[in-house]
Amino acid sequence: MEKIMIDAMGKQCPIPVVMMKKALDEQPQVSCAEILVDNEIAVKNLAKLANSQNCSFQWKKLEEKKYQVVLTRNSQSLETMEEQISENDPGAAQTVSNCCFPEDRTVVAISSAAMGNGNDELGHTLMKGFLYALSQLEKLPEKILFYNGGVTWTTEGSDSLEDLKTMEEQGVEILSCGTCLNFYGLTDKLKVGSVTNMYDIVESMAKADKVIHP
Repeated sequence: MEKIMIDAMGKQCPIPVVMMKKALDEQPQVSCAEILVDNEIAVKNLAKLANSQNCSFQWKKLEEKKYQVVLTRNSQSLETMEEQISENDPGAAQTVSNCCFPEDRTVVAISSAAMGNGNDELGHTLMKGFLYALSQLEKLPEKILFYNGGVTWTTEGSDSLEDLKTMEEQGVEILSCGTCLNFYGLTDKLKVGSVTNMYDIVESMAKADKVIHP
């Protein structure tokens, strides 16, 4: 069986994801792709890519800081695919729960632990209030993206975990930047949502009809 081989050792996220997606797009006749990466964040992000590309996912830790990830294309009928609800398929989610999503694709991007400039304590209080108010809207956003200092809101000790979990239960996708979690030492303290990468963040913003930056 022909296989795509990719060496992404030493590449920072989201480069491994971009390399894998580009390889799959450019060689549709190849059913299997293998990539080597040097961190668990890349492994998790490749798992999300596999889900979005309708591929099966396997991984193995070969040695310290060396992981092998294999994506294999699945052959499924259109009918079967339509029955699946993928977390990376906003259109599918909307057909299931129109009460949760607006007609347009709204994405909220949170890049800081505080809202606005000035006093950090006040900014923290404002952001907490913003997330609560967001959870009370009749029409919730499609996704909430957390990156840089914003990832503190999705991790252990956050004052807004319950509000975020409430929105997640209603179908809102809660995504935290894996590189940012790793930088702040919070990778193992994520309490709501899932890990994403900069490629997905950019793609989500590019496809959105509206991006809100509190």
